[in-house]
Amino acid sequence: MTADPAGWRHQEAFLEMLAAERGAAPNTLRAYGADLADFAAHARAAGETAASASPTTLATYMAALAQAGLSARTAARRLSCLRQFHRFLAQEGLRGDDPTIRLQAPRPGRTLPRFLGEAEVAALLRAAGPEGSLPASRQHRALAGLEILYATGLRISEMLSLRRRQLSGDGLVLMVRGKGGRERLVPLSDAARAAAQALLRHEAGRDGVTRSDYLFAGRDPARPMTRQGFDRILHEVALRAGLDPERLSPHVLRHSFASHMLAHGADLRSLQRLLGHADIATTQIYTHVLAERLQRLVQAHHPLAAAGPWPARET
Repeated sequence: MTADPAGWRHQEAFLEMLAAERGAAPNTLRAYGADLADFAAHARAAGETAASASPTTLATYMAALAQAGLSARTAARRLSCLRQFHRFLAQEGLRGDDPTIRLQAPRPGRTLPRFLGEAEVAALLRAAGPEGSLPASRQHRALAGLEILYATGLRISEMLSLRRRQLSGDGLVLMVRGKGGRERLVPLSDAARAAAQALLRHEAGRDGVTRSDYLFAGRDPARPMTRQGFDRILHEVALRAGLDPERLSPHVLRHSFASHMLAHGADLRSLQRLLGHADIATTQIYTHVLAERLQRLVQAHHPLAAAGPWPARET
């Protein structure tokens, strides 16, 4: 970045604004920083900086992303980053125009979320329980993790950051801090609460002293378990349940929670709050489940459904 010191200062100021004013998560800041650095390299090749880039340079950058085979979703995210960056420059009086205004984001193909069937989730819970014959240390973590993820739809980062004190008292709800620092209340099922309490008792050991503040403690008690560590537990449980481990991940359990909730009558607004989505448009990826449920309702309750194809009506 030494060849472009002024441009880099603008990028740093933009990232600082995202953190301070919008509460952007560390992962978001890293992704935006990488996106800006990639564009800055393209702009330098054209003799410009990221902050002074022309509309032509931005257009050639987006074309280069497509030629490199980047997915439409990734390219759209990079364009969103660049748009926010140039709006920031305009607001700060560092630029008088918006060179991204004529660019169109590529349309990502609609992909349905992957989720498990209810019977498959039940098989996972059995495999994580006493009948699954996992070693005691992994059994308690596996069962608590699966019960919590499936009962709440938490992101894996949200679950692994849970503190023991969040399970104190009646433990009927969890206060969860999600993306962007947004907090939400999430109900906890009896089974998930019981599994979490069993994990806490096991972790306390014979002397009754728990050496970590985290529900899912890492090898270093001062830190939570890593995602990779929990992935290894999921892999073992999937094998014992007779499922392909490639089909199982914390996010698949989150999708399973959402899909099964809708299938059993939940509405999108309630699901949006439970999942911690800032925009209901994100929650609408699950509307395929609603469509299936509505179709079953029509088939079950419409007076003409049992008669087969509906007769033509005279007009």
